[in-house]
Amino acid sequence: MRLKFRKKTATKRVARLTKKVRIRKIVNGTSERPRLCVFRSGKHMYAQIIDDASGETLAATSSLALDSKQSGKETAESVGKAIAKLALDKKISAVVFDRNGFVYHGRVKSLADGARAAGLNF
Repeated sequence: MRLKFRKKTATKRVARLTKKVRIRKIVNGTSERPRLCVFRSGKHMYAQIIDDASGETLAATSSLALDSKQSGKETAESVGKAIAKLALDKKISAVVFDRNGFVYHGRVKSLADGARAAGLNF
């Protein structure tokens, strides 16, 4: 995968997307073990379970869908629990975690811990 950036793209964003490409070379979702992809914006957290073999999203949720009034890490943990519940309803018990170029710290780690606490294995 090749990245193209404009001159005014922020260096933090370029660094994250470069890491994302490096991670995606290794992390791949299959039908037996799909990929749990995480995105964090300034206010919200998003999580998707993706089967890369067929190219379809199996489950998705976000902090917008939950409508919670919690702050950062608590919201991320509740998103993790919600995505795990959706996955277990579709009989998906094991996933591959894709941190999407973000550092495994703070909200990303809280989301992963919440998913593990709800019964998802990765």
